[in-house]
Amino acid sequence: MKLYVGNLTFNASETDLRELFGQYGKPTEVGLVTDRETGRSRGFAFVTMGNAEEGNAAINALEGKDFQGRNLTVNEARPREERPRTSGGGGRSFGGDRDRGSRQYETLLSKQTESHHVAPFFCALISPNGFLRRKE
Repeated sequence: MKLYVGNLTFNASETDLRELFGQYGKPTEVGLVTDRETGRSRGFAFVTMGNAEEGNAAINALEGKDFQGRNLTVNEARPREERPRTSGGGGRSFGGDRDRGSRQYETLLSKQTESHHVAPFFCALISPNGFLRRKE
């Protein structure tokens, strides 16, 4: 049974969680969620217990209990919801007149590069259909 464990201190480690949940059964997997960039804990984890009986025992014993100065949130983990994929870039929409974006990029590129640095025929841009095209 997979459990969600929330409201953890940022100093909590996987070893700490393994010891805590080990009192109620055998944790088969402990995953402390960390920030990709900083490596710092995000304050929650997932713990997989050997079976549903051990998982329920841990939930009943630890929900709302103090652990390292904070009251834990412990419940059965829900399946991850499917979220629509984003294209990144701060939420910019690429709908409508797709060619307009390419022209803006060409203008920006031509302002940032001087002609003696980059020959015009080397300024390749991605066209709206995804293929490379040459800046004329």
